[in-house]
Amino acid sequence: MVKDERTEIEQDHSYGGLIWIILFAAFALVMPHKPAAAASDSYVVHETVETFTYELVEPEARQTPTAEDLLSYGPFRVMSPQVVHMSGTVDSYSPDQFARMLKKFPGISRIEMIDCNGSIDEDANLKLARLIRNAGITTHVPAGGSVRSGAVELFLAGVRHTADPGAEFVVHSWMDEDGLEANDYPENDPVHAEYLDFYTEMGVPRDKAQAFYDLTNSVPFSEQLRLSRSDLARYQLLH
Repeated sequence: MVKDERTEIEQDHSYGGLIWIILFAAFALVMPHKPAAAASDSYVVHETVETFTYELVEPEARQTPTAEDLLSYGPFRVMSPQVVHMSGTVDSYSPDQFARMLKKFPGISRIEMIDCNGSIDEDANLKLARLIRNAGITTHVPAGGSVRSGAVELFLAGVRHTADPGAEFVVHSWMDEDGLEANDYPENDPVHAEYLDFYTEMGVPRDKAQAFYDLTNSVPFSEQLRLSRSDLARYQLLH
């Protein structure tokens, strides 16, 4: 009888242990799985970094006129309300540029001729000369200044035309658009009278005007004759 009771007790303990094993296994299945951490508890994170490249484009700079641009009118550059410098070549635009300059600066009274090499439009050159004379402006060539070819006519246009010692004056025959020079025309051609009338209009006595005109035409267009100080006095080109 005792043996049977012990057997029942042992069976009860076996059943109970089995139940605990089943419950533990079921509990393990439903619990989330977490891997064991390394001893140092450190880990590596991989990141992807995107790089964006931007191209900065500067806006195109607006070109603004310089002070020199605002004071330049063809071969003329305003130096003060009374004085302008002249350099370069006279062309068909020069008379209008001169007129605009006078409208902007009506007090201009003196033209300093710095480096004047003549004209490519003789009609415009004579027109400009008369504009200078009518405006009552004086002309002056400083030491080291140079007046050549048709620019001599502009020099004579001043109501007073003066030059420092060391100023350069260069002359030669004129040439027309057909490549003909002064000596290619007969003496009685009206084209000669046009120049002679201009010189006398600018105050050169008629006989001096004729002598000076003959002198300039004695030198071909492709050559140059430099006038001396005594030449300027002989033909009364200074006053």
